[in-house]
Amino acid sequence: MRKILFAALTAFMTLNAGAQTIYDGTLFSNTDLNGTARFVGMGGAMGALGGDISTIGTNPAGIAIYRSHDAMFTLDMNSLSTENSYLGQSFGDNTNKFFFNNAGFVFSNKIGNETTLRYVNFAFNYKRAKSFDRTMRSAGDLGGHSQTFLMRNNADGLVQDAWSDNPFYNQDIGWLSALGYEGWLIDWSTDNRYSSSTLSNLYSSVAEGTYPYMNEFYSRERGGINQYDFNLSFNLGDRIYLGATLGAYDLNYHKYTLYDEGFNDEHGSPYGDGYSLESDNHVSGTGIDVKLGVIVRPFEYSPLRIGLAVHTPTFYKLTWKTSAYLISDLYTDSHGNPTDNTFKHTVDTYDYTDGKEMAMEYQLNTPWIFNASLGYTIGSWLALGAEYEYKDYSSMRFYYPGGAGMGYENSTARYGGLRGVNTYRAGIEFKPVSQFAFRAGYTYSDAAFESYAVKDLPVNSIYTDSDFSNTQALSNYSFGIGYKGKSFYADLTYLYSTQKSDFYPFAYYEDDTWYTPEAAKVTDNRSRVMLTLGYRF
Repeated sequence: MRKILFAALTAFMTLNAGAQTIYDGTLFSNTDLNGTARFVGMGGAMGALGGDISTIGTNPAGIAIYRSHDAMFTLDMNSLSTENSYLGQSFGDNTNKFFFNNAGFVFSNKIGNETTLRYVNFAFNYKRAKSFDRTMRSAGDLGGHSQTFLMRNNADGLVQDAWSDNPFYNQDIGWLSALGYEGWLIDWSTDNRYSSSTLSNLYSSVAEGTYPYMNEFYSRERGGINQYDFNLSFNLGDRIYLGATLGAYDLNYHKYTLYDEGFNDEHGSPYGDGYSLESDNHVSGTGIDVKLGVIVRPFEYSPLRIGLAVHTPTFYKLTWKTSAYLISDLYTDSHGNPTDNTFKHTVDTYDYTDGKEMAMEYQLNTPWIFNASLGYTIGSWLALGAEYEYKDYSSMRFYYPGGAGMGYENSTARYGGLRGVNTYRAGIEFKPVSQFAFRAGYTYSDAAFESYAVKDLPVNSIYTDSDFSNTQALSNYSFGIGYKGKSFYADLTYLYSTQKSDFYPFAYYEDDTWYTPEAAKVTDNRSRVMLTLGYRF
């Protein structure tokens, strides 16, 4: 194999390589329903009610409701079941985790009873904003489609001389195509592999009469987003509450995928074992945002509260590291026909990068968030909350480290099937006696993807995992109980979340049309038990 210096490759790729897709940007832009057990037990619908540390991240003015100091932490037992149905076959995987979900404190400072400014409050809160932990597998007939078609088409139009040197170095060749070429999965129709030609005439080594079959797909995702919020809020005459939160984020995401594809003839006899491709991706970095909120009691003697909040985009600076490994024993003769061969072609990207991962830095700006909420209480025994939130995922943007926009990625974000998402939250808290409370909540979010959305890889992308899922609507159901003594309090909540998605191992563009295998129907069901212990003084 032909090697080059890793430093030169890194410098080149940092300037020119395709970066993240809309699927990664969307994944990093949304958060889970997390926080204290009380907040989650009411479906997160506390933006106008306030008085809970978790409102620091939805409507910062909710911290201004506090009239005493508060300190608390939350523990979370998390279980995710991923069920996959593909062409009559069923697959299932489970992921179980224990998290330290939330910890925070509020300092409430009384200014006076007669002044307009009644309280100035300070608060800090940590929460695990997002968990990426997920495992999924699938297998089945690909309906005549093959990932090698994507490898071929992403290299379409290249001059043949471009392949005469290390293809992983060429700015016009994506890594997925380079892997296919080096592994003899795509090749020239001419006998001389390295002869000069004006335009490429690449073909997939999967000849007519063969039937590609996905022997195995396996993915393992790990990591999460940690959120640190710092808040300053003001109580004006017990009628107007103002708040601002500065948020800091720590993102860590790791995804490993194994894709194994085999080929049979019309009688089911194998031409060869096909190939397997392992991809390893790691994204890490930090971000920052600002949240502003207000709560108003429009009528002096009414408990009705109206809340409004806006969140700026989270401005992430991220580093993406990737590597891939391909093994193929699919071999073609000089006429492009598959033949049995025990020789295995092995392609390891580490051999082209001096034994190191490829690293690329980029910036991601997540969408703006707009939030409106209502809160109403009846005495001290009933509290009702309702909330609406809007986030337009098509507005997220990608940038190179110097600030220049990534034109192709931003174009796919704007026109590639992302939507504005509406989120609705509702919650109720009932206290039959002052010390005990019962809670219930519901949250619903629209789908972020149109049904036609695909993972559109730039032709020079160093992406080597081609799978994607078009997630549909998300529903959260929560139930909880709480105890509150003179100072100590404890809350326990059960949260059930369910979301369906359409999974595709790849998509490729040919003759002005996008093609994919049939979608696998995936359902993610998550069960969580949260316990919050706190002390007010």
